[in-house]
Amino acid sequence: MQHEKEQVALTSIAASAALTFAKGIVGFSTGSLAILSEAGHSLIDLGATIMTYAAVRVSGKPADEEHHYGHGKVESVSALGETALLFLLSGIVIWEAVKRLVEHEPHIVVATNWAFIVMATSVVIDFFRARALTRVAKATHSQALEADALHFSSDLWSSLAVIGGLIGVSFGIWWADSVAALAVALLVCVAGWRLGRRTIETLTDTAPAGAVANITDVVEKVAGVVAVEDVRARSVGDKTFIDLTVAVSRTLPLDRVSAIKGEVASALSREIPGAESIVTTDPVALDSETVLDRVMVIARNRALAVHHVTVHTIQDRLAIALDLEVDGKLSLAAAHAMADGLEGAIAGELGTDVEVETHIEPLQPVDASGREAPPERVLAVQTVLAELATQDRALRNIHEVRVRETDDGEIVNFHCHVDPDMSVQTVHEKVDALERALKLHSSLIKRVIGHAEPIR
Repeated sequence: MQHEKEQVALTSIAASAALTFAKGIVGFSTGSLAILSEAGHSLIDLGATIMTYAAVRVSGKPADEEHHYGHGKVESVSALGETALLFLLSGIVIWEAVKRLVEHEPHIVVATNWAFIVMATSVVIDFFRARALTRVAKATHSQALEADALHFSSDLWSSLAVIGGLIGVSFGIWWADSVAALAVALLVCVAGWRLGRRTIETLTDTAPAGAVANITDVVEKVAGVVAVEDVRARSVGDKTFIDLTVAVSRTLPLDRVSAIKGEVASALSREIPGAESIVTTDPVALDSETVLDRVMVIARNRALAVHHVTVHTIQDRLAIALDLEVDGKLSLAAAHAMADGLEGAIAGELGTDVEVETHIEPLQPVDASGREAPPERVLAVQTVLAELATQDRALRNIHEVRVRETDDGEIVNFHCHVDPDMSVQTVHEKVDALERALKLHSSLIKRVIGHAEPIR
């Protein structure tokens, strides 16, 4: 794509050079102000196309340490320079044309066959160059090439105006050439105004028309996005840089939030070619949040581990109980202060009349060293587990028993089978009872973890 941009810019340079040379010779030989203005216009186009080629080459460079957003705006600077040249040429032509008309002194203008041939050739070249430049400019979102296309388009119409002036001169209308020159200048001014306005909008980071509505519509369809709160967009060459903030549920885990951000960026890239997005998330409370959700969010925001959270309404009063895990090496006073802080935060969120009871327990040690117990010890524990399980008969087929010895005591893991129709609550109570019974049977056992599986 970059090669195509450079190639079409080079062909524009060749076309502008040829037209400038031909129009200059014919303009001086015929004395036509209109043709001379066209020659000046083409000369400026030649300089502009050279600027365009240089801008296209620079704009294709990737971002670096000094230009974090790339070099796309170089094309806008080039287009702005071309606009200034257009207005300068128009001012000179208008001055000379008005001077000739006001002084009523007809200048000798000869409408030769070469004049008609050169201007007709210019129309053909301008038509095909404008069409080729427009196609590539749209495909690559290149402002510099768009400016070049606009130049050739204005050249086409101004060349037709010059031909009209030459026809008038050939019929003896002395002022036709000056009027044609004025028409050329005015067409160039209109083209320059249109180009300049778009270029200035780019340089001042004006949002593309309809960008906010389009971006919002795309992002709102992404699962997990609650609302689109803020959208900013700006175009630089073929890139559209987008900064937006989306609201997400504050109960979501961080990995899910990160996934939503990625999905938003992907959706924008699919719908808006060249989009480069920076997505910021804003965690918000939803009306659908339960009391349990709110308690877990409060604990997570305070970096506290809680479990076994129960919520009850007792005579129109909310009662919450939970287990808080803290470092077992903490003093009771320090742990109690953490619990008080958590209870105060819950009361601040749910109301001061809420009842909060916290059970403090030590966190299980992380990366504690241990070793596998001897086979005879594992067999002994498995035998005891099987005997204890027969007392209830709900837990069957004790298997995959593992016993690990640590400095704090033994850790026992086991699997068992239960009726698949049994509720989770009932299964948990029965497994928990078996775990407690095993710990009572042996003082060596520090912790028991049972895993229940449905019978297939």
